[in-house]
Amino acid sequence: MKLIKYTMLLVMLFAMQITIAQTDNTWNGKKCAVVLTYDDAINVDLDNVIPALDSLGFKATFYLIGSSPVVNLRVNEWRAAAKHGHELGNHSLFHPCDGSLPGRGFVTADNDLSKYTVTRAVNEIRVNNTLLKAIDGKDLRTFAYPCGDLTVCGQYFYDQLANEFAGARGVMPGLQTIDEVNLTNIECYGINGQSAGYMIDLVKKAMETHTLLVFLFHGVGGGHSINVSLGAHSALLHYLNQNKKYIWIAPMVQVASYIKSHQTVASGKTK
Repeated sequence: MKLIKYTMLLVMLFAMQITIAQTDNTWNGKKCAVVLTYDDAINVDLDNVIPALDSLGFKATFYLIGSSPVVNLRVNEWRAAAKHGHELGNHSLFHPCDGSLPGRGFVTADNDLSKYTVTRAVNEIRVNNTLLKAIDGKDLRTFAYPCGDLTVCGQYFYDQLANEFAGARGVMPGLQTIDEVNLTNIECYGINGQSAGYMIDLVKKAMETHTLLVFLFHGVGGGHSINVSLGAHSALLHYLNQNKKYIWIAPMVQVASYIKSHQTVASGKTK
């Protein structure tokens, strides 16, 4: 009886070790994945963010609005960023948002998503893909919903685009296991004035729970009404650098493609 109990205990411990090992290596051999994303194609992306990332060897995703003058005036710098491994993601051509929702007084009549058709929304996103390909030469990238709006008159416009992107980032907060990630609306944490400690605690939680953590930034050291200080952003990057043996830090397109492959295999195994 004692031998049977001892054997069962060994089996349980061995199974637990296998589970832990698999969990610790789920994210490309790391405990978790962290994706740094920056929205709206603003000057500080090129002036503040990319130099800071490159100094530590990190690659991120920049969601570009095609009509932004910063795309037009600094196209060669965006092209250089892409050549150095950063993703130029699609944030639509004109950044339309649903002006019918509360707190949307900033939405202009021309860019009111509630006045769009699904066809118009889809076509503008596809035109932006063409523009981005002209800059970086790439066919695969990810999308980010302007203002986090998913529908046009109740219809999910991304349904017509899902096969054209590796994934789409939303705006709702959350940490997700690799099996929980919804690639049509990837969760993220929007940062607006939070401290370095807040952001670092999120990274620690992601490592503990073996999950995906996506940061959503706008201004870094200014340049946008939604902003994080240079010091807080720098402290986050240096914490990631100190723990990079545990954390997979990559652009969204790489992480989303990895998740899709994993989920495809997992789905096949369960059928």
